[in-house]
Amino acid sequence: MKNEYTTQQENFWAGEFGDSYTDRNAGLNIIASNLALFSKVLARTASISSIIEFGANRGLNLHALKQLKPSAQFQAVEINEKAVGELKKLDWLEVHHKSLLEFKAAKLSDLVLIKGVLIHLNPEVLPRVYELLYQSSSKYICLVEYYNPTPIAVPYQGHEDRLFKRDFVGEMMKKFNDLKLVDYGFVYHADCNFPQDDVTWFVLEKCK
Repeated sequence: MKNEYTTQQENFWAGEFGDSYTDRNAGLNIIASNLALFSKVLARTASISSIIEFGANRGLNLHALKQLKPSAQFQAVEINEKAVGELKKLDWLEVHHKSLLEFKAAKLSDLVLIKGVLIHLNPEVLPRVYELLYQSSSKYICLVEYYNPTPIAVPYQGHEDRLFKRDFVGEMMKKFNDLKLVDYGFVYHADCNFPQDDVTWFVLEKCK
């Protein structure tokens, strides 16, 4: 039996749609594209020994990061039960089966990652999620999302109020004035070698 969560978006991803997403998003080609992406993400960082991903699904981002940072400690937070089952097959990963709105980090991570998740959250909860990302990080925060200079809602797979674009990183830097933009980039869906889904990535650093 599925849990009942606070927002429609949480229930959407915890339920059958999230199960189907987990089933269809698999394979070595995705991991290869993630390796190319995260090699760029990590290029201007230093001394990362712990990584946590919020909304990890089945772990395809973490598989790539594990190859790039094999000695790091890894955690994943994931709401969907089927995806959690896949994550628990990885003996190098600490898995938390819960909504990120219910999660509080017991320890800080050098790199906090969220990829393709902020776009699917109810915009009303974004301030809480920004706080979570900030408070969970000892050094870096990486956002990989759809970018738009102003907030907009976009139909998603035949559903309304399930996909939102905005300037997530700009909002975070306004909220926390000690965050510095370290690097950013864009990956096109028709890249001939390592495509991603038209995502813009940002690396923020906490400047103490």
